[in-house]
Amino acid sequence: MSDKPIILVTNDDGLNAKGIKALVAMVKGFGDIYVVAPNRSNSGKSNSITVEVPIRIKKVRDEENLHIYSCKGTPVDCVKLALNKILPRTPDFLVSGINHGANTSVSVLYSGTMGATIEGCLNGIPSIGYSLNDFSADADFSQSIKYGRKIFANLIEKGLERSVCLNVNFPKGDINGIRVCRQADGRWKEEFDHRQDPFGGDYYWLTGYFKNAEPNAEETDEWAINNGYASVVPTKIDMTAHQLVEDLKTWDYEVED
Repeated sequence: MSDKPIILVTNDDGLNAKGIKALVAMVKGFGDIYVVAPNRSNSGKSNSITVEVPIRIKKVRDEENLHIYSCKGTPVDCVKLALNKILPRTPDFLVSGINHGANTSVSVLYSGTMGATIEGCLNGIPSIGYSLNDFSADADFSQSIKYGRKIFANLIEKGLERSVCLNVNFPKGDINGIRVCRQADGRWKEEFDHRQDPFGGDYYWLTGYFKNAEPNAEETDEWAINNGYASVVPTKIDMTAHQLVEDLKTWDYEVED
């Protein structure tokens, strides 16, 4: 078994996406790379797992320090299979992305890119999710590779607190620098495009737009990427609102017969 660090690479845009190829280039040279990614796009799958059908996986390529597998499952399926069936041991690091499109603010809840990142974090693996604010299939990832590599090098040197992962977003175009941020307050305003099939049946395409509730808050990830900075948000697994625990204990929980 190699004594090199093992780096697990995955994404939600699928194995053929340009972003995952950029991510492999980003971490190349840091260790033994295992790519386990969906065989097709799984955007918006969050932390979903496959439970009703079997999951198939196949080896695509195997070369020195690079091993590539295609999985007919979700991003979290990919991580679970990698940890349980593919990798020779628990990886030292997990990186997910580079997603085509930003995953700032509440998008972290929907993102398959971050779903895979959080799954790594749940298993005690220092993990980073990377996204670029450009949905184009042929997006330019050159700046993302440059700055993402620096962030990854810091992760190797400094490590991360257990149960914390990083959500990194890059702006489109030139990058002015890196800012450590908090998640912006905002939400997606859903709209549905109503259509009919040739048989008169109704169907709907999800559309919509993001509404930033604090567009002038300079400490947020949304402000950072909209002003040319890469944002780094430390993201926790624990969703407990700790500040409310003591207050909730004062509620009346007695149930009358």
